[in-house]
Amino acid sequence: MTIKSRLALWYAGLSLISLSALGYGLYFELVQEPRHATETGQHRESAEETITEILLWYTVPTAALSIVAAWWMTRRLLAPVVRLTQMAESITLDNLDQRLPNGSKSDEFSRLAEVFNNMLARLESSVAQIRDFTIHASHELKTPLTIMRGEMENALHDGNISPGQRELFASQLDEVQRLTKIVEGLTLLAKADAGQLVLEEEMVHLSELVRDSFADAQILAQARDIRVNLTACEDVTMRGDRHRLRQLLLNLTDNAIKYNEPGGQVDISLRRGNVTADLSISNTGRGISPEYLPRVFERFFRGDPEQTTNVEGCGLGLALAEWIVQAHAGHIELSSEPGGMTTVHVSFPMKADRPARTTRLLKPLPRNLRLAKPAKPAMPVSVRSR
Repeated sequence: MTIKSRLALWYAGLSLISLSALGYGLYFELVQEPRHATETGQHRESAEETITEILLWYTVPTAALSIVAAWWMTRRLLAPVVRLTQMAESITLDNLDQRLPNGSKSDEFSRLAEVFNNMLARLESSVAQIRDFTIHASHELKTPLTIMRGEMENALHDGNISPGQRELFASQLDEVQRLTKIVEGLTLLAKADAGQLVLEEEMVHLSELVRDSFADAQILAQARDIRVNLTACEDVTMRGDRHRLRQLLLNLTDNAIKYNEPGGQVDISLRRGNVTADLSISNTGRGISPEYLPRVFERFFRGDPEQTTNVEGCGLGLALAEWIVQAHAGHIELSSEPGGMTTVHVSFPMKADRPARTTRLLKPLPRNLRLAKPAKPAMPVSVRSR
Protein backbone atom coordinates (compact mmCIF):
# COMPACT_ATOMS: atom_id res chain seq x y z
CA MET A 1 0.00 0.00 0.00
CA THR A 2 1.30 3.43 -0.90
CA ILE A 3 2.00 6.15 1.65
CA LYS A 4 -0.77 8.29 0.19
CA SER A 5 -3.32 5.49 0.64
CA ARG A 6 -2.19 4.73 4.19
CA LEU A 7 -2.25 8.38 5.13
CA ALA A 8 -5.75 8.77 3.69
CA LEU A 9 -7.03 5.74 5.61
CA TRP A 10 -5.43 6.85 8.87
CA TYR A 11 -6.85 10.34 8.72
CA ALA A 12 -10.24 9.01 7.60
CA GLY A 13 -10.33 6.71 10.61
CA LEU A 14 -9.19 9.48 12.92
CA SER A 15 -11.83 11.85 11.56
CA LEU A 16 -14.53 9.19 11.96
CA ILE A 17 -13.58 8.56 15.58
CA SER A 18 -13.39 12.29 16.37
CA LEU A 19 -16.75 13.05 14.72
CA SER A 20 -18.38 10.07 16.43
CA ALA A 21 -17.15 11.24 19.84
CA LEU A 22 -18.26 14.79 19.19
CA GLY A 23 -21.63 13.63 17.79
CA TYR A 24 -22.27 11.51 20.86
CA GLY A 25 -21.47 14.48 23.08
CA LEU A 26 -23.85 16.73 21.18
CA TYR A 27 -26.60 14.10 21.27
CA PHE A 28 -26.14 13.56 24.99
CA GLU A 29 -26.10 17.26 25.90
CA LEU A 30 -28.80 18.46 23.50
CA VAL A 31 -31.18 15.49 23.44
CA GLN A 32 -30.58 12.88 26.10
CA GLU A 33 -29.94 15.13 29.10
CA PRO A 34 -32.88 17.57 28.46
CA ARG A 35 -35.24 14.59 27.98
CA HIS A 36 -34.06 13.05 31.23
CA ALA A 37 -34.48 16.38 33.05
CA THR A 38 -38.06 16.72 31.71
CA GLU A 39 -39.02 13.20 32.74
CA THR A 40 -37.65 13.59 36.26
CA GLY A 41 -38.72 17.22 36.72
CA GLN A 42 -35.15 18.39 37.29
CA HIS A 43 -33.85 21.86 36.43
CA ARG A 44 -32.87 22.16 32.80
CA GLU A 45 -29.54 23.81 31.92
CA SER A 46 -29.49 27.05 30.01
CA ALA A 47 -28.19 27.22 26.46
CA GLU A 48 -25.01 28.94 27.64
CA GLU A 49 -24.31 26.18 30.17
CA THR A 50 -24.95 23.49 27.57
CA ILE A 51 -22.59 25.08 25.06
CA THR A 52 -19.91 25.51 27.71
CA GLU A 53 -20.14 21.83 28.70
CA ILE A 54 -19.96 20.76 25.05
CA LEU A 55 -16.81 22.82 24.51
CA LEU A 56 -15.06 21.75 27.71
CA TRP A 57 -15.98 18.08 27.84
CA TYR A 58 -16.20 17.10 24.19
CA THR A 59 -14.83 19.60 21.67
CA VAL A 60 -11.51 20.40 23.39
CA PRO A 61 -10.60 16.77 24.30
CA THR A 62 -11.58 15.60 20.82
CA ALA A 63 -9.40 18.27 19.20
CA ALA A 64 -6.47 17.45 21.52
CA LEU A 65 -6.84 13.74 20.80
CA SER A 66 -6.93 14.43 17.06
CA ILE A 67 -3.74 16.52 17.25
CA VAL A 68 -1.86 13.90 19.29
CA ALA A 69 -3.02 11.06 17.05
CA ALA A 70 -2.14 13.00 13.90
CA TRP A 71 1.35 13.78 15.30
CA TRP A 72 1.90 10.11 16.20
CA MET A 73 0.75 8.88 12.81
CA THR A 74 2.90 11.42 10.95
CA ARG A 75 5.94 10.59 13.08
CA ARG A 76 5.47 6.88 12.45
CA LEU A 77 4.96 7.49 8.75
CA LEU A 78 8.12 9.59 8.44
CA ALA A 79 10.31 7.27 10.56
CA PRO A 80 11.68 5.53 7.42
CA VAL A 81 12.77 8.93 6.11
CA VAL A 82 14.86 9.49 9.25
CA ARG A 83 16.47 6.05 8.91
CA LEU A 84 17.19 6.55 5.22
CA THR A 85 18.69 9.98 5.94
CA GLN A 86 20.99 8.61 8.65
CA MET A 87 22.13 5.76 6.42
CA ALA A 88 22.72 8.07 3.46
CA GLU A 89 24.79 10.45 5.61
CA SER A 90 27.06 7.58 6.70
CA ILE A 91 27.95 6.60 3.13
CA THR A 92 31.25 7.97 1.87
CA LEU A 93 33.66 7.19 -0.93
CA ASP A 94 35.22 4.49 1.24
CA ASN A 95 32.04 2.48 1.98
CA LEU A 96 30.11 2.61 -1.27
CA ASP A 97 29.35 -1.10 -0.88
CA GLN A 98 26.79 -0.30 1.82
CA ARG A 99 23.13 -0.31 0.86
CA LEU A 100 20.05 1.35 2.31
CA PRO A 101 17.37 -0.93 3.85
CA ASN A 102 14.44 -1.43 1.50
CA GLY A 103 11.93 -2.53 4.10
CA SER A 104 9.11 -5.00 3.58
CA LYS A 105 6.44 -2.52 2.46
CA SER A 106 5.91 -1.62 -1.16
CA ASP A 107 5.61 2.11 -0.77
CA GLU A 108 7.35 5.26 -1.96
CA PHE A 109 10.11 4.94 0.64
CA SER A 110 10.99 1.43 -0.47
CA ARG A 111 11.10 2.64 -4.04
CA LEU A 112 13.31 5.57 -2.99
CA ALA A 113 15.71 3.22 -1.16
CA GLU A 114 15.81 0.95 -4.22
CA VAL A 115 16.63 3.88 -6.52
CA PHE A 116 19.29 5.08 -4.06
CA ASN A 117 20.86 1.62 -3.90
CA ASN A 118 20.94 1.38 -7.69
CA MET A 119 22.64 4.77 -7.80
CA LEU A 120 25.20 3.63 -5.21
CA ALA A 121 25.88 0.48 -7.26
CA ARG A 122 26.51 2.56 -10.37
CA LEU A 123 28.71 4.97 -8.41
CA GLU A 124 30.67 2.11 -6.85
CA SER A 125 31.22 0.59 -10.29
CA SER A 126 32.35 3.95 -11.71
CA VAL A 127 34.81 4.57 -8.86
CA ALA A 128 36.20 1.05 -9.25
CA GLN A 129 36.67 1.64 -12.98
CA ILE A 130 38.46 4.93 -12.32
CA ARG A 131 40.77 3.25 -9.82
CA ASP A 132 41.49 0.36 -12.18
CA PHE A 133 42.15 2.78 -15.02
CA THR A 134 44.54 4.81 -12.87
CA ILE A 135 46.44 1.70 -11.80
CA HIS A 136 46.69 0.25 -15.30
CA ALA A 137 47.46 3.57 -17.00
CA SER A 138 50.19 4.47 -14.52
CA HIS A 139 51.63 0.98 -14.84
CA GLU A 140 51.70 1.21 -18.64
CA LEU A 141 53.35 4.63 -18.47
CA LYS A 142 56.30 3.35 -16.45
CA THR A 143 57.87 1.44 -19.34
CA PRO A 144 58.04 4.29 -21.90
CA LEU A 145 59.16 6.70 -19.18
CA THR A 146 61.95 4.33 -18.17
CA ILE A 147 63.05 4.01 -21.80
CA MET A 148 62.97 7.79 -22.33
CA ARG A 149 64.94 8.35 -19.15
CA GLY A 150 67.58 5.83 -20.17
CA GLU A 151 67.95 7.29 -23.66
CA MET A 152 68.31 10.83 -22.31
CA GLU A 153 70.89 9.76 -19.74
CA ASN A 154 72.86 8.02 -22.50
CA ALA A 155 72.62 11.14 -24.65
CA LEU A 156 73.97 13.28 -21.81
CA HIS A 157 77.01 11.00 -21.56
CA ASP A 158 77.67 11.36 -25.27
CA GLY A 159 80.71 13.59 -25.73
CA ASN A 160 79.75 14.53 -29.29
CA ILE A 161 76.65 16.58 -28.46
CA SER A 162 76.79 20.36 -28.34
CA PRO A 163 76.28 22.40 -25.15
CA GLY A 164 72.85 23.47 -26.40
CA GLN A 165 71.80 19.86 -26.97
CA ARG A 166 73.16 18.89 -23.56
CA GLU A 167 71.08 21.60 -21.91
CA LEU A 168 68.00 20.48 -23.85
CA PHE A 169 68.46 16.82 -22.86
CA ALA A 170 69.03 17.81 -19.22
CA SER A 171 65.79 19.82 -19.19
CA GLN A 172 63.85 16.98 -20.79
CA LEU A 173 65.34 14.50 -18.30
CA ASP A 174 64.15 16.67 -15.42
CA GLU A 175 60.61 16.68 -16.85
CA VAL A 176 60.67 12.91 -17.39
CA GLN A 177 61.81 12.39 -13.79
CA ARG A 178 59.06 14.72 -12.59
CA LEU A 179 56.46 12.81 -14.63
CA THR A 180 57.81 9.53 -13.26
CA LYS A 181 57.27 10.77 -9.69
CA ILE A 182 53.69 11.76 -10.53
CA VAL A 183 52.99 8.34 -12.06
CA GLU A 184 54.49 6.55 -9.04
CA GLY A 185 52.42 8.68 -6.67
CA LEU A 186 49.21 8.02 -8.59
CA THR A 187 49.93 4.29 -8.65
CA LEU A 188 50.54 4.20 -4.91
CA LEU A 189 47.39 6.17 -4.03
CA ALA A 190 45.20 4.21 -6.46
CA LYS A 191 46.39 0.91 -5.03
CA ALA A 192 45.86 2.23 -1.50
CA ASP A 193 42.30 3.24 -2.38
CA ALA A 194 41.65 -0.22 -3.80
CA GLY A 195 43.20 -1.99 -0.79
CA GLN A 196 45.86 -3.66 -2.94
CA LEU A 197 48.98 -2.52 -1.09
CA VAL A 198 50.98 -4.78 1.15
CA LEU A 199 52.72 -3.10 4.05
CA GLU A 200 56.02 -4.66 5.07
CA GLU A 201 56.16 -4.52 8.86
CA GLU A 202 59.37 -4.80 10.86
CA MET A 203 60.96 -3.13 13.83
CA VAL A 204 62.32 0.14 12.43
CA HIS A 205 64.72 2.54 14.15
CA LEU A 206 62.87 5.72 13.28
CA SER A 207 65.65 7.80 14.81
CA GLU A 208 68.12 6.41 12.26
CA LEU A 209 65.77 7.29 9.40
CA VAL A 210 65.44 10.82 10.76
CA ARG A 211 69.22 11.24 10.90
CA ASP A 212 69.53 9.98 7.31
CA SER A 213 66.78 12.35 6.24
CA PHE A 214 68.55 15.20 8.04
CA ALA A 215 71.75 14.47 6.11
CA ASP A 216 69.87 14.38 2.80
CA ALA A 217 68.06 17.61 3.63
CA GLN A 218 71.37 19.37 4.30
CA ILE A 219 72.53 18.46 0.79
CA LEU A 220 69.28 19.61 -0.81
CA ALA A 221 69.31 22.87 1.15
CA GLN A 222 72.85 23.94 0.22
CA ALA A 223 71.87 25.31 -3.18
CA ARG A 224 69.36 27.72 -1.59
CA ASP A 225 71.47 28.66 1.45
CA ILE A 226 68.90 27.16 3.83
CA ARG A 227 70.03 26.08 7.27
CA VAL A 228 68.74 22.66 8.43
CA ASN A 229 68.73 21.94 12.18
CA LEU A 230 68.18 18.64 13.96
CA THR A 231 66.86 20.06 17.23
CA ALA A 232 66.08 16.68 18.82
CA CYS A 233 66.42 13.03 17.82
CA GLU A 234 65.57 10.70 20.67
CA ASP A 235 65.90 6.95 20.25
CA VAL A 236 62.61 5.62 18.80
CA THR A 237 61.91 2.11 17.58
CA MET A 238 58.53 1.33 16.07
CA ARG A 239 56.89 -1.29 13.94
CA GLY A 240 56.37 -0.22 10.35
CA ASP A 241 57.45 -0.23 6.74
CA ARG A 242 60.98 1.17 6.46
CA HIS A 243 60.59 2.16 2.79
CA ARG A 244 57.29 4.02 3.37
CA LEU A 245 58.58 5.80 6.47
CA ARG A 246 61.66 6.93 4.57
CA GLN A 247 59.39 8.14 1.76
CA LEU A 248 57.35 10.09 4.33
CA LEU A 249 60.46 11.84 5.67
CA LEU A 250 61.69 12.61 2.17
CA ASN A 251 58.37 14.20 1.15
CA LEU A 252 58.14 16.34 4.27
CA THR A 253 61.74 17.55 4.25
CA ASP A 254 61.63 18.19 0.51
CA ASN A 255 58.51 20.31 0.96
CA ALA A 256 60.10 22.21 3.83
CA ILE A 257 63.00 23.15 1.55
CA LYS A 258 61.01 23.84 -1.63
CA TYR A 259 58.51 26.13 0.08
CA ASN A 260 61.18 28.02 1.96
CA GLU A 261 63.06 31.20 1.15
CA PRO A 262 66.80 31.71 0.53
CA GLY A 263 68.54 32.14 3.87
CA GLY A 264 65.69 30.43 5.76
CA GLN A 265 65.80 27.44 8.04
CA VAL A 266 64.28 24.00 8.58
CA ASP A 267 63.96 22.43 12.03
CA ILE A 268 63.56 18.66 12.43
CA SER A 269 62.61 17.12 15.76
CA LEU A 270 61.88 13.56 16.93
CA ARG A 271 60.82 13.01 20.53
CA ARG A 272 59.72 9.90 22.35
CA GLY A 273 56.62 10.24 24.50
CA ASN A 274 54.91 7.80 26.84
CA VAL A 275 52.58 6.38 24.20
CA THR A 276 53.59 8.13 20.97
CA ALA A 277 56.63 9.10 18.95
CA ASP A 278 56.32 12.74 17.89
CA LEU A 279 57.97 14.00 14.71
CA SER A 280 57.84 17.64 13.65
CA ILE A 281 59.38 19.42 10.67
CA SER A 282 59.17 23.21 10.61
CA ASN A 283 60.27 25.71 8.02
CA THR A 284 60.32 29.44 7.48
CA GLY A 285 58.73 30.98 4.41
CA ARG A 286 55.56 32.71 3.34
CA GLY A 287 53.35 30.24 5.18
CA ILE A 288 49.89 29.01 4.21
CA SER A 289 46.84 31.27 4.22
CA PRO A 290 44.02 30.16 6.58
CA GLU A 291 41.60 29.66 3.68
CA TYR A 292 43.96 27.13 2.05
CA LEU A 293 44.97 25.30 5.22
CA PRO A 294 42.01 22.86 5.35
CA ARG A 295 42.79 21.63 1.82
CA VAL A 296 46.51 20.96 2.02
CA PHE A 297 46.04 17.16 2.09
CA GLU A 298 43.82 17.14 -0.98
CA ARG A 299 45.32 15.48 -4.03
CA PHE A 300 46.71 17.89 -6.61
CA PHE A 301 46.04 20.91 -4.38
CA ARG A 302 49.06 23.18 -4.17
CA GLY A 303 47.81 26.18 -2.23
CA ASP A 304 47.99 29.79 -3.35
CA PRO A 305 48.92 29.84 -7.08
CA GLU A 306 50.86 33.08 -6.57
CA GLN A 307 53.21 31.29 -4.18
CA THR A 308 53.51 27.93 -5.96
CA THR A 309 53.83 28.92 -9.62
CA ASN A 310 57.62 28.68 -9.59
CA VAL A 311 57.80 25.65 -7.29
CA GLU A 312 58.06 22.20 -8.82
CA GLY A 313 55.43 19.67 -7.78
CA CYS A 314 52.00 18.30 -8.60
CA GLY A 315 50.26 18.33 -5.22
CA LEU A 316 50.61 14.65 -4.27
CA GLY A 317 53.36 14.84 -1.63
CA LEU A 318 51.19 15.56 1.40
CA ALA A 319 48.46 13.21 0.19
CA LEU A 320 51.08 10.44 0.13
CA ALA A 321 52.40 11.54 3.51
CA GLU A 322 48.91 11.39 5.01
CA TRP A 323 48.35 7.91 3.62
CA ILE A 324 51.66 6.62 5.01
CA VAL A 325 50.88 8.07 8.44
CA GLN A 326 47.39 6.54 8.45
CA ALA A 327 48.78 3.20 7.30
CA HIS A 328 50.94 3.19 10.45
CA ALA A 329 47.95 4.11 12.67
CA GLY A 330 49.44 7.57 13.19
CA HIS A 331 48.08 11.09 13.06
CA ILE A 332 49.21 14.09 11.05
CA GLU A 333 48.35 17.73 11.69
CA LEU A 334 49.03 20.88 9.79
CA SER A 335 49.23 24.47 10.92
CA SER A 336 50.86 27.58 9.55
CA GLU A 337 51.15 31.29 10.16
CA PRO A 338 51.42 33.52 7.08
CA GLY A 339 54.92 34.95 7.16
CA GLY A 340 55.85 32.72 10.13
CA MET A 341 56.74 29.12 10.77
CA THR A 342 54.99 26.30 8.96
CA THR A 343 55.19 22.91 10.66
CA VAL A 344 54.02 19.40 10.06
CA HIS A 345 53.54 17.31 13.17
CA VAL A 346 53.25 13.54 12.98
CA SER A 347 52.61 11.20 15.91
CA PHE A 348 53.01 7.42 15.76
CA PRO A 349 51.74 5.06 18.45
CA MET A 350 54.49 3.29 20.35
CA LYS A 351 53.96 -0.47 20.21
CA ALA A 352 55.55 -3.29 22.13
CA ASP A 353 58.07 -5.49 20.36
CA ARG A 354 56.50 -8.01 17.99
CA PRO A 355 57.83 -10.61 15.54
CA ALA A 356 60.75 -9.28 13.53
CA ARG A 357 59.01 -9.03 10.16
CA THR A 358 55.45 -9.48 8.86
CA THR A 359 53.40 -8.36 5.90
CA ARG A 360 49.92 -6.89 6.04
CA LEU A 361 47.44 -6.22 3.24
CA LEU A 362 46.16 -2.72 3.68
CA LYS A 363 42.45 -2.00 3.48
CA PRO A 364 41.30 1.12 1.68
CA LEU A 365 42.08 4.11 3.85
CA PRO A 366 39.77 7.11 4.34
CA ARG A 367 41.07 10.38 2.96
CA ASN A 368 39.88 12.73 5.66
CA LEU A 369 41.00 16.33 5.64
CA ARG A 370 43.15 17.31 8.58
CA LEU A 371 42.66 20.70 10.12
CA ALA A 372 45.09 22.45 12.36
CA LYS A 373 44.22 22.76 16.01
CA PRO A 374 44.77 26.38 16.92
CA ALA A 375 44.71 25.53 20.60
CA LYS A 376 48.04 23.69 20.15
CA PRO A 377 50.56 26.17 18.79
CA ALA A 378 53.34 23.67 19.41
CA MET A 379 51.85 21.50 16.69
CA PRO A 380 51.78 23.77 13.66
CA VAL A 381 51.97 22.36 10.26
CA SER A 382 53.36 21.90 7.01
CA VAL A 383 54.38 22.69 3.58
CA ARG A 384 52.57 21.94 0.42
CA SER A 385 52.96 18.84 -1.46
CA ARG A 386 54.92 17.68 -4.41
